Amino acid sequence: MRLFVSDGVPGCLPVLAAAGRARGRAEVLISTVGPEDCVVPFLTRPKVPVLQLDSGNYLFSTSAICRYFFLLSGWEQDDLTNQWLEWEATELQPALSAALYYLVVQGKKGEDVLGSVRRALTHIDHSLSRQNCPFLAGETESLADIVLWGALYPLLQDPAYLPEELSALHSWFQTLSTQEPCQRAAETVLKQQGVLALRPYLQKQPQPSPAEGRAVTNEPEEELATLSEEEIAMAVTAWEKGLESLPPLRPQQNPVLPVAGERNVLITSALPYVNNVPHLGNIIGCVLSADVFARYSRLRQWNTLYLCGTDEYGTATETKALEEGLTPQEICDKYHIIHADIYRWFNISFDIFGRTTTPQQTKITQDIFQQLLKRGFVLQDTVEQLRCEHCARFLADRFVEGVCPFCGYEEARGDQCDKCGKLINAVELKKPQCKVCRSCPVVQSSQHLFLDLPKLEKRLEEWLGRTLPGSDWTPNAQFITRSWLRDGLKPRCITRDLKWGTPVPLEGFEDKVFYVWFDATIGYLSITANYTDQWERWWKNPEQVDLYQFMAKDNVPFHSLVFPCSALGAEDNYTLVSHLIATEYLNYEDGKFSKSRGVGVFGDMAQDTGIPADIWRFYLLYIRPEGQDSAFSWTDLLLKNNSELLNNLGNFINRAGMFVSKFFGGYVPEMVLTPDDQRLLAHVTLELQHYHQLLEKVRIRDALRSILTISRHGNQYIQVNEPWKRIKGSEADRQRAGTVTGLAVNIAALLSVMLQPYMPTVSATIQAQLQLPPPACSILLTNFLCTLPAGHQIGTVSPLFQKLENDQIESLRQRFGGGQGNIVRELKAQKADKNEVAAEVAKLLDLKKQLAVAEGKPPEAPKGKKKK
Repeated sequence: MRLFVSDGVPGCLPVLAAAGRARGRAEVLISTVGPEDCVVPFLTRPKVPVLQLDSGNYLFSTSAICRYFFLLSGWEQDDLTNQWLEWEATELQPALSAALYYLVVQGKKGEDVLGSVRRALTHIDHSLSRQNCPFLAGETESLADIVLWGALYPLLQDPAYLPEELSALHSWFQTLSTQEPCQRAAETVLKQQGVLALRPYLQKQPQPSPAEGRAVTNEPEEELATLSEEEIAMAVTAWEKGLESLPPLRPQQNPVLPVAGERNVLITSALPYVNNVPHLGNIIGCVLSADVFARYSRLRQWNTLYLCGTDEYGTATETKALEEGLTPQEICDKYHIIHADIYRWFNISFDIFGRTTTPQQTKITQDIFQQLLKRGFVLQDTVEQLRCEHCARFLADRFVEGVCPFCGYEEARGDQCDKCGKLINAVELKKPQCKVCRSCPVVQSSQHLFLDLPKLEKRLEEWLGRTLPGSDWTPNAQFITRSWLRDGLKPRCITRDLKWGTPVPLEGFEDKVFYVWFDATIGYLSITANYTDQWERWWKNPEQVDLYQFMAKDNVPFHSLVFPCSALGAEDNYTLVSHLIATEYLNYEDGKFSKSRGVGVFGDMAQDTGIPADIWRFYLLYIRPEGQDSAFSWTDLLLKNNSELLNNLGNFINRAGMFVSKFFGGYVPEMVLTPDDQRLLAHVTLELQHYHQLLEKVRIRDALRSILTISRHGNQYIQVNEPWKRIKGSEADRQRAGTVTGLAVNIAALLSVMLQPYMPTVSATIQAQLQLPPPACSILLTNFLCTLPAGHQIGTVSPLFQKLENDQIESLRQRFGGGQGNIVRELKAQKADKNEVAAEVAKLLDLKKQLAVAEGKPPEAPKGKKKK
């Protein structure tokens, strides 16, 4: 291999550091060339760094070269590293290029340089702090660390540009900079000149635009795109056709069944475990994301069925039943209602919300098993399992906790480590503990059934080869699936030594049930079967049905591998997933949600905050963890509510409606469009079409930005034209005020429909205030139509949103940040034993006394109960 580098070219830094790490694994000849030398024969412009492989092929992307060297070193790819590399290319590099250009070429200093990159540096610092790990992807150095270090080194090697308050970033940067491969790379590229060594290279780069300087922001651009006369004319024509452009509404079906010749969309949310109350991360990860797409699908007049339900079998349910002194069925009944109530409050528009403890679940699961058994895809083997002698039961994987054998994380589960992401066999855990009683389990053998995944692997590969091209599988779903396949599929146990589950219909296994992850995904089929006896028209109809499945990334293998293998092996023409949509994780402030520690907002608590469900929906969708993990923040919730909803969206819609009421007696005025108005029509149309493109690709968070962008355009349009002044002027001024008001209120009407998937209650409120004609409320075309023509009478207009105050948010932060008060509230909510509640209340009062003493205040007198 031959590596071509050049002095003063920043991309050579990480490449040389990665090559240094791989020393001894492969023979690499390093050649220094001039920046103008053409190394790659088929490229028309000079390019370094370049790696020429022994095969004669060339790699000339910095990250691709670094990846190659890391793979030579035995490094295994992981999802988090890929996310960092994507962020580095799309977010960090534009901001960093601007900062280096300002510093080296323009001679700027201080905040003029740091301002363009500060947000990116803060993001790295916060990520390192939140993970509490020395490196970006965990406990060990990864490809992401070297690529980001190499990008940042020219700037951060000057301490003036490494802010002291970013302590985690400071520690990470110093750790890498002191390593020998990184030191040698820096000496080779910068030649003891520091960042000035980059001047010849940077002087040949284009001057960064202001947009590049703020590349890491998510705020929409205010600049309007250039439009052709044809685009403007088409937008005006569509506008003028108005309501007559709307097609007739699809007739309502009950039950909803596929229709030949139509687009039939089947949507599922991952089935939540019945014994847990879902937190905000669970809600955004599956049901809320799927609900947005289901509502959008209906607005497009696609024939849509959206289903979900509670996953009710397994050890988790048995254990919860023991804790609460109920039977497993009673626990399922209780928590199914809790789940249903939470989703109802969040306005999730299921066509079906079912459950897995039904005769249909047993029938369909056993049928699929019998087909797999008959075709030779089921194996028998002896399994070593952990058994808790104290609880007198075999322990399900998730009810064992111990030290991860791979990374040493002390709270790894028996099936997977949440820190390094590796799958674990529970018996491999070091220092295992039963999560119920905390005793140390023993290893015992038991005979079990396995799904022969290696035998089905070729069928799965062929199916994926047909499915993935042109599909909308999220990158993390594709990566997780490919990583399993790269390592080779292994037989997977599908039975458990439990009583609460789907019985195994095989002699010798009568005392066992199916493992919940074999039959939980079959729950989608049985829930549909309980909805309609024609369920097979959805689930055995891949030619006519488009299946979208929503989940968090930890559920991907069961939907992309286990269930498809089961269905392909059963050979019964099952409908398989077309588009697998997986989110990353949502964290809470700087940590994880924890019901036991009273940390984070859970679904049943959100209702008691006084914040409407639509505000929760909006904020969760605004921070939806699409490309990487994100975090719920009370401060950010306040800012987004007060800026985006109150000052932007609510302000525009309220002003547009109020102008109609105040200046025109509640009737939409005549509109005489000027060329500027026509251009605005075209810009709104363009943003509407962008919204459609994003939602068709299930880019839910980005599509929400399109709504806010249109609202900003509307606010700017009103501010520039000042209808409140023109209404007092000449006849021409009054006519202009009418046009501006009429166009603005029609933009508000459009926004009400675009908002419907995100904020259905707010959407309905706007439509009621504007008295939007019913057909326009239920259909969203790709063009902006005049749905409120001149003479249309609107209703009473009132504000849509309320300001969130700092005191209110701080109170909520303290309430949900964990602590003794939450423990007491949780015990009371569970109607726990009075003595247990009293003991915890006593602890709480003692803590309050200690706090009062520390603050120099007199302790509060105990409050007695009021007499009735």
